[in-house]
Amino acid sequence: MGTAVSADGTKIAYEREGTGPAVILVDAAGGYRDFNSLRPLADLIAKEGFTTYTYDRRGRGLSTDNQPYAVEREIEDLAAVIEAAGGQASVYGWSSGALLVMRAAASGLPITRLAVFEPPYGGSDEHDDEVREQLEALVAEGKRGAAVDLFHQVIGVPEEIMAQMDPIKPMLEKIAHTYPYDWTIAGTTTPEHITAVPTPTLVLDSTATGKDMHDGVEQVAKLIPNAVHKRLEGEWHGVPNEVLAPELASFYKG
Repeated sequence: MGTAVSADGTKIAYEREGTGPAVILVDAAGGYRDFNSLRPLADLIAKEGFTTYTYDRRGRGLSTDNQPYAVEREIEDLAAVIEAAGGQASVYGWSSGALLVMRAAASGLPITRLAVFEPPYGGSDEHDDEVREQLEALVAEGKRGAAVDLFHQVIGVPEEIMAQMDPIKPMLEKIAHTYPYDWTIAGTTTPEHITAVPTPTLVLDSTATGKDMHDGVEQVAKLIPNAVHKRLEGEWHGVPNEVLAPELASFYKG
């Protein structure tokens, strides 16, 4: 366990495992270390000869959350973790975390190799402020469960998967105040951000994800100058860690 201090003083809690070149894993909306979303994947990558870092994005878990929010602050958070990891690292981002790490790479962070799984990119630079405002209002009113439901509905989570999420919903409600952050990242990511990614990039998606997501992922792969696209056998918006980890390890080894 460790703590990195971001440029605005926000404390970012991270966990390190393994020995070897650094790989930092960046979570999606709703993910944090206590929720265990990326830890199993990090464990498998560490066994391939890497030092893996998982961290609580600001406002989640043990990390603090200085205001006001801006995407640039989250990029600075990642920069602080990279510094703690030795000054450079390979990076993996999942879903909205994938958008964040692409923007971080485009901003010049010392990312040696980049892998992204199903960034929710629609090809538009229009920012839907109405949804963000609704999310913020629900959280302010104490309706955290409603905010979690709204977020997942508008991003297109299938109803059967939403029903399966009921047992873990209390964990998601704890960080419902951060859902507007991910909505802001998605709504403000433009084609210019993606074409500015200078890093060798592996763009991944699942065979079972729908056409809209596939189309967005394919756009991302075409926009990044030095990208390779690979589609893996999996479920909706996910691939088993046992399938994903070897692909990532192979790519990071170059």
